[in-house]
Amino acid sequence: MPRRLNIALVGPGLVGTAFIRQLASLPPRPVQLCLVALVRSNAAILAKDINALDPMSSLSSLDSSASSVSPAALASFLSSLPDPAILVDATASDTLPQAYHLFLARGIHIATPNKRAFASSAALYAQIHEAATLGNANLFHESTVGAALPVISTLHDLIDTGDSVLRIDGIFSGTLSYIFNHFSPATHSSALSFSQIVTQAKQLGYTEPDPRDDLNGIDVARKLVILSRILGLNVDSTSSFPVNSLVPKSLESATLDDFLEKLPDHDSYFEKIRTDAQQNDMVVRYVGSINVATGELKVALDSFPKSHPFAALQSSDNLISFWTKRYGDRPLIIQGAGAGADVTAMGVLADVIRASREIIQNT
Repeated sequence: MPRRLNIALVGPGLVGTAFIRQLASLPPRPVQLCLVALVRSNAAILAKDINALDPMSSLSSLDSSASSVSPAALASFLSSLPDPAILVDATASDTLPQAYHLFLARGIHIATPNKRAFASSAALYAQIHEAATLGNANLFHESTVGAALPVISTLHDLIDTGDSVLRIDGIFSGTLSYIFNHFSPATHSSALSFSQIVTQAKQLGYTEPDPRDDLNGIDVARKLVILSRILGLNVDSTSSFPVNSLVPKSLESATLDDFLEKLPDHDSYFEKIRTDAQQNDMVVRYVGSINVATGELKVALDSFPKSHPFAALQSSDNLISFWTKRYGDRPLIIQGAGAGADVTAMGVLADVIRASREIIQNT
């Protein structure tokens, strides 16, 4: 019976580094979790023979590595090892997901927070799942929606136990949660303009380096595509449904400096939305929704009563509501930190541990 799971980590950035730290601090487990490969685009360290790499020292020495490894070569290396293996893709690019099928077809599991494989073209999505079936490998991607929040596993549980999911509504972006919790708080009036809060969120590290990557709503749209495909809905891409971008048209192609400098020129637009909501004793929130019956998806800025669960959110929390036949008019709500390197890495590590449990169950 295998008592070891070999791990290859690609992308030791913020999330990947947090994953390494958490892996290194784990107590002994029934299945030993062994790092055997640490890879970035221009450097790689592979374990020799069956020896595992020391996670922290390998991370420190990766910069001095002169070697690199292609996805095909990495898949070949992992499949040559005597024990099961899992690829941890901690990148945010669309390059490695294009090669997922090479790993899955060889029986190598995948755990990732990378949304690209699950929210891009329907053809890539089908190819990946066909390869997983062929290789009898598992795809773990809990942290693609809500970081370490149990959103995907909860949805699978609802479906697998025969419940009917009618609708999903949620605040899926930690960045936009922070912005609108401060722009339109439920307990008091905010004196800060929209542009001031965006700048503040950027300075605190809540946004992407370019805040437009959050404000355009595409990240939220990707999460809806992921959940919709699990529900069996035929969604081709994020361009298949309305996505309310908060980036002014005139600033879409501007340099980052120009965008930040000129965003205050558009504060009056957002101020009117806030004032209209306040006059109706409501708050403004950026929400993604899936209507399962009609197959309609929507990402939009909307107003909600101050009694609504969305109004009570703090800081950068996510909140996802599952409206189902069993839960009736009181939805199942999942709430908590939905972003950040540590919680995202925790979600990925939890998926790796799930993979190790399945190794025991299936052997």
